[in-house]
Amino acid sequence: MAYVVTKPCDGCKYTDCVVACPCDCFREGETMLYIDPRDCIDCDACVHECPVEAIFPEWDVPAEWTDYIALNAEMAMKLPAITEKKTPLVEPRE
Repeated sequence: MAYVVTKPCDGCKYTDCVVACPCDCFREGETMLYIDPRDCIDCDACVHECPVEAIFPEWDVPAEWTDYIALNAEMAMKLPAITEKKTPLVEPRE
């Protein structure tokens, strides 16, 4: 099992979660981040850092976003790792 980045990340791409990850399992897409399920150790450190609450354990992804489970696995194999915090696509929400 692994954690999954879902719809709320699309278009904002906060990277607070990336620096909290002890195993560098995040991958950077153009408009959002993805978690490589092969590297994720289910520690949940990233969950608490996500300001838009986009990260869920695979077994708890909301029904309307279950397609993101396969999407994370697919995109993780194609995209480069991200290990440092970057400027998000949108301003942080207050």
